[in-house]
Amino acid sequence: MDKISVSDKLDYMPVLPEDKSLGIGCVGSGFIMADCHLVAYKSVGFNPVAIMSADHQQAKEAAERHGIAGVYDNLEEMLANPKIEIIDIAVPPDVEIEIVREVVKYKSKIKGILAQKPMGCNYSEAKEIVGLCADAGITLGVNQNMRYDQSIRACKSVLDRGYLGEPVLATIDMRAIPHWMGWQERLGFVTLRTMSIHHLDAFRFLFGEPIRVYASVSKDPRTAKNFDHFDGICLYILEYENGFRAAAWDDVWAGPAREGAESDIYIKWRVEGVDGMAKGTIGWPKYPERTPSTIDFTTKHEQGKWFRPRWDEVWFPDAFVGPMAQLLCAVESGDVPEISGVDNLKTMALIDACYKSAKEHRAVEISEITG
Repeated sequence: MDKISVSDKLDYMPVLPEDKSLGIGCVGSGFIMADCHLVAYKSVGFNPVAIMSADHQQAKEAAERHGIAGVYDNLEEMLANPKIEIIDIAVPPDVEIEIVREVVKYKSKIKGILAQKPMGCNYSEAKEIVGLCADAGITLGVNQNMRYDQSIRACKSVLDRGYLGEPVLATIDMRAIPHWMGWQERLGFVTLRTMSIHHLDAFRFLFGEPIRVYASVSKDPRTAKNFDHFDGICLYILEYENGFRAAAWDDVWAGPAREGAESDIYIKWRVEGVDGMAKGTIGWPKYPERTPSTIDFTTKHEQGKWFRPRWDEVWFPDAFVGPMAQLLCAVESGDVPEISGVDNLKTMALIDACYKSAKEHRAVEISEITG
């Protein structure tokens, strides 16, 4: 076998479309849209031309902040705007399917939809969303934005170049306190469909499809004071047919850091292979402080050396360029988006398998969800 030439110049940035002029209609005007999507789009020259929300004042404020001409509180009126060819959805998951049902009525003019994750409330709804878009001939991408976190992207580059050899074990250790959204109380779920979905999708992106999962959950004492829930602190193990294992512990309690104790907040990941090892951090827990994620890796192909590439970009908001870029590239080329609806069905099935596993206290085959 030829010696591998090792470099710390990794591929971690998204590919951008040649044509950035397609008009984007934005559905939703909350934090994710106003502080992440639109900030990221402006940084690379994408073209949001309209925004709508049930909260008209909030939509107006977002439009003024980002220089968007069209402001609507009615989806049908916005969809009639002739400048709109792409729909960007950032609404609670129980609302998303109704939005898609309306958008596909405009299939003669709408070329693409970027659906927020989770894509609906469960695998069944996600499958319907995929079917609606397929029947309408509309390209569907999903905003699984952790795939575009710079360290996750860099890890994929390290794996693809063979620096680590065959993967043996991967772990994610999250000790962070998210800001929960009001709709989560309404829907009754907390961590698996909002935080763990990032990690489960990242495992799929890096290592492919597991055959089964074992999940164990408990309530988060802090969140339990505000509303009852099932999936607070979440632990899970993914089993792959070739013996590879991936595991994460998503600890949203993270100690009494809001109740008077010192905090120790972080997200760390680690990948071990037969030829090398990579480890990294995710900078998101320190938002709004700009904190780039990191990667360090070592390989037997360069013995005794650590590679530590660094960059200025951050997950929130910079990585939100990626999900829209991959959709626009697919519309431009006629290819399937990198994070297509069909691909994301596998993440949604994995999430449902985690819920089933936690409720039934057993390992669950992914095929039990997908049939």
